[in-house]
Amino acid sequence: MPEVKMPQLGESVVEGTVTKWLKSEGDTVDEDELLVEISTDKVDSEVPSTASGVLQKILVQEGDTAKVGDAIAVVGEDGQDTGEGDGEPESSEEKEGGGAPEGQQQERAEDTQDDGDGQEQGAEQEAAEAKAEQAEGEGAEGEGAEDAEGGEPEEAQESAGGKAEGDQPQSADEADEEEGSDEAAPEEQPSAETQEADQEDSGGASQPSGDGAGDTSKRRIISPLVRRLADEHSVDLEGVEGTGTGGRIRKQDVLQAAEQQTQGEQGQAEPAAQEEAGDEAAKDQDAGSTQPEQGGEREELVPWSNIRRRTAEHMVASHLETARAWNAVEVDWTRAVETREKAKAAFKEREGFNLTYMPFLARAVCETLLEMPEVNAAFDGDNKANLIRHYVNLGVAVALEGGGLIVPVVKGADEKNLVGLARGISDVAQRARTKKVTPDDLTGGTFTITNPGPFGSIVSVPIIPRGQAAILGFEAITKRVVVTEDDAIAIRSIGFLTMSWDHRIIDGAEAARFLARLRERIQSTDFAGDLAQYL
Repeated sequence: MPEVKMPQLGESVVEGTVTKWLKSEGDTVDEDELLVEISTDKVDSEVPSTASGVLQKILVQEGDTAKVGDAIAVVGEDGQDTGEGDGEPESSEEKEGGGAPEGQQQERAEDTQDDGDGQEQGAEQEAAEAKAEQAEGEGAEGEGAEDAEGGEPEEAQESAGGKAEGDQPQSADEADEEEGSDEAAPEEQPSAETQEADQEDSGGASQPSGDGAGDTSKRRIISPLVRRLADEHSVDLEGVEGTGTGGRIRKQDVLQAAEQQTQGEQGQAEPAAQEEAGDEAAKDQDAGSTQPEQGGEREELVPWSNIRRRTAEHMVASHLETARAWNAVEVDWTRAVETREKAKAAFKEREGFNLTYMPFLARAVCETLLEMPEVNAAFDGDNKANLIRHYVNLGVAVALEGGGLIVPVVKGADEKNLVGLARGISDVAQRARTKKVTPDDLTGGTFTITNPGPFGSIVSVPIIPRGQAAILGFEAITKRVVVTEDDAIAIRSIGFLTMSWDHRIIDGAEAARFLARLRERIQSTDFAGDLAQYL
């Protein structure tokens, strides 16, 4: 079955993005009939169908990208099967599952396992609680063993701490009372130095077990829960005073130390936070209206088109790599305006398009560039030189319907007269607006003209295209009252020409001389000779 493939829209193009399908599935399409709009890094084009028939299936949806040569659609005869029917048999996996999807069966198995795990955890917790109650009558040695195993809850460990040096077991209430007496009279507790001295005098016959060798207090008996809480709250246990039996550190001691530590950090951070908040408020006040207001339903997020994205990338790259400077001159267009008025009707009738002021300017620009080729140059950093061109490929910025900007190139513009330039400019502009330009139409420019004048612009500062020395802005031509050279007051057709130029390639003197020479040529040239056949 015939397939429509992603075309090669230029030498270096390796993929394209489908921006719009001009036909829908089921529509009849003829060979060479426009079928789809494709966007690449170089150009947006309308691509025709390579076969006749019915558009059976669209393989690449709008907004998706495909590599050159990949199938993007299938075109076949009416009623022909594409090989992708809807009546596929039920898979064996679904049959074996008794109609239940595999994911549901897995979820059920996981639920059953979770229930079993929950029961096991409940049994373990009950056993731990029972063990905690039994641990109330055990001594300090047993408590240390439980801590080493890490298998007892904190409450059981605390209740087990009530046994002192004697062998008589104590109840939980008696242990609490002993803890209270320990807290009330800490001075009665023998110090570690005293205990060590006593042990030395007695020949060290009795040494307690555990990590606290040489220390008969319970301070060094740390439960796993206490260690975990200390790690979580970044509490140094060496600086924590224990309130348990024998100075043992309890859970409450760690939590209290963590709270005090947090309050101390907040107290230190508060002045800095207030100062930072003041700085942020000052910045917000200085920014003023630069912060966008939240409009809620009155705001809309519009995704970039491919041409919008490419324009942004190229303009930012040009702005970053060029040393842009700017000049402007005021030009008297009266003579050219009068010639155009006389020829435009016959020109439109014979050529089929309007005679604008662009070819008048283009002819003067080409002649001035050949006279001053240093402006028709490119910066060559690799060779540490300027590439001077003694020919003109004229780029013309074209605004597209629906937004976007494209710059097709009139090749060999210096070899054309005014009528030839008018035809060339009209041709590339029309093909750009109808998305029929090729990648070759967008490359090779040596100098560019942008024309914001029809939109009423009187002064603009355009961005220089990459690989060129300058770009000329053609501003609106308006009638103004002026004082002529003979001190007379007259009405003239006046407009500005603005030029952004790369200071790496030329200097202000060359730019000013170029604009002055261009103005002189426009004001003095008799364009009637080129338009004699239309006058």
